[in-house]
Amino acid sequence: MTRHLLLAVALAAVSGTVSAAPAAQARHACFHSMEPLEKDVGFCQAVRSGNTLHVSGVAAGGSMDAAVRSVYGRLGEVLQAQGLSFANVVRETVFATDLDAFIANKAIRHEFYGANLPAASWVQVQRLYLPSFVLEVELTAVFEE
Repeated sequence: MTRHLLLAVALAAVSGTVSAAPAAQARHACFHSMEPLEKDVGFCQAVRSGNTLHVSGVAAGGSMDAAVRSVYGRLGEVLQAQGLSFANVVRETVFATDLDAFIANKAIRHEFYGANLPAASWVQVQRLYLPSFVLEVELTAVFEE
């Protein structure tokens, strides 16, 4: 992987705005944060299928408290761009290189969810896409009918 791509992936984890791409079909709409990077790597930041939004993992490095704040802040931006909030999230999967450090910072996570906690799985992994990443979180949210 080129140095440019590594930098772009790292930047994608903490910045960008979400834009919609034309839907490949009526039941599948892809929404991008950093479209050139996403197309190069091969994913969409978020995909809407029916009334469900599937948000790809958002990752960050550094200390776990900074990574938790960064990741959930970025996920909030992705949700907000679709007219949603953490109250719409029904499923969360957390991948952490140090699960104890993530658990120690769960109060930061609660700041984003409040009383609307989703079903969740938290998994410790050996590494993430970039070795510098310590946390990645993916979500599933539902649009209100």
